[in-house]
Amino acid sequence: QVQLVESGGGSVQPGGSLRLSCVVSGYTYPNYCTGWFRQVPGKAREGLASIDNIGQTVYADSVKGRFTISQDNSGKTLYLQMNRLNAEDAGMYYCATDVGFCESRLLPHYSNRERWGQGTLVTVSS
Repeated sequence: QVQLVESGGGSVQPGGSLRLSCVVSGYTYPNYCTGWFRQVPGKAREGLASIDNIGQTVYADSVKGRFTISQDNSGKTLYLQMNRLNAEDAGMYYCATDVGFCESRLLPHYSNRERWGQGTLVTVSS
């Protein structure tokens, strides 16, 4: 059973930075794509960034150049460094993992083997 636990959310002023972490435990897929998405009430889930076990990364246009996804050498801790945050970045942030290389995928991909964490809340206000 794959489990994901996010941390690092909080409140930040516009222009500020946060780093989110996600610890992946339990069974991990030999080839995986792991990433971050966010949810804002009333809006569709938005995939932000993903990375796979061979280091391929994918970014949404909305965060390219501001957010950086990375993972530790074991692949069991995922990070999202978020810089130059603005009000549109506020929301619940989730990490997710799925089978296979990312290729051009952002998560969620809604496959039957995809797993999500419980989320961490990011607020951006002055």
